[in-house]
Amino acid sequence: MIEAVPTAISEHVFAPSASDNAVVNVDHLNHYFGDGPTRKQALFDCCLKVEPGQLVIMTGPSGSGKTTLLTLIGALRSTQEGVNRVLGQELRGLGAAELVNIRRNIGFIFQMHNLFDSLSSLENVRMSMELRKYSAADMLRLATEMLTKLGLGHRVHYKPRQMSGGQRQRVAIARALVNRPKLVLADEPTAALDKKSSRDVVEMLQALTREEQATILMVTHDSRILDVADRIVNFVDGRIESDVIVNDTIKICETLKKSDVFQHLSPTELLNIAQKMKREQFGKGDAVFRQGDEGDKFYLISEGEVDVLIQKPNEADPRVINHLSSGAFFGEKALLSGDPRSASIVATVATTLYALGKQDFQSALAASGSFNEQLRKVAFQR
Repeated sequence: MIEAVPTAISEHVFAPSASDNAVVNVDHLNHYFGDGPTRKQALFDCCLKVEPGQLVIMTGPSGSGKTTLLTLIGALRSTQEGVNRVLGQELRGLGAAELVNIRRNIGFIFQMHNLFDSLSSLENVRMSMELRKYSAADMLRLATEMLTKLGLGHRVHYKPRQMSGGQRQRVAIARALVNRPKLVLADEPTAALDKKSSRDVVEMLQALTREEQATILMVTHDSRILDVADRIVNFVDGRIESDVIVNDTIKICETLKKSDVFQHLSPTELLNIAQKMKREQFGKGDAVFRQGDEGDKFYLISEGEVDVLIQKPNEADPRVINHLSSGAFFGEKALLSGDPRSASIVATVATTLYALGKQDFQSALAASGSFNEQLRKVAFQR
């Protein structure tokens, strides 16, 4: 076994850092349902940081934990374990009255619009303003303006039964946004809508993130609307399996395609890999991994730079043998051979990486014979 690099190289454990600007900052969050023998864990060590103005879509199979996380962020459930910081306020340990105050600053949109059938569009929207310090004139003006912005200026006095499903959902969106919340939580907002109505609703939400600087966190199974997201977070069995910035997905695919390792993959195969890669951030001096560690991930540098260091048994200090920057990849050799890491990787500046787990990496190998052959050629002929 190659001697490990001395502990002077700092250890890195990925977690969202505290940020005054982050609208949502979830760190190592766990959640359980039931008690005693029937207790079941629903969320496992979830970490998620969402900045102002982002539209983040959460995907994954039914029962994977998406809605559970959404309700915790929305202060609809009590936080049990981990950090759950929303709008600058730590929710863990808050009482019922304090959680109510948090909810007043969040807009909620659900699959079922939950409008009052006996009230007009205008009255439904005004209902969400009653607990705020608005004058009657301001409530009328602001509710009318929001409905008009959503294309319902001619429907302000219509009741829900007089409108289409898409129009009713727009009223629900107006109700969620009229108080200008910094955070909007949407749970399957397009599930009951046809294709055109779904597209209209999400494009309106996308526009409002730009105009109002609202942050939107949306749970959906609707693959037709994924392209509007700034980020796509995928859940599997209560865990966040991937968290990819949509614009970066294209960048990742283009970078992988240029490399000797991935050049034989089809666009679909490249996209599948890119969407499974999890973003990880490292500060200057942080070790991505150490010489002698077990290989568990493949890495692509999105932004930043790293040094490759070797520690020989007869040398007191590790020495730099290579320097890698944006677009470079590393870590595949240990995954292919099963040997320990042959070198250490240390960030020389603040660095963002995309990591592909061992299981997903091996699945990619199995998907393409040419991919497998090329990877082995690259790895073993260095």
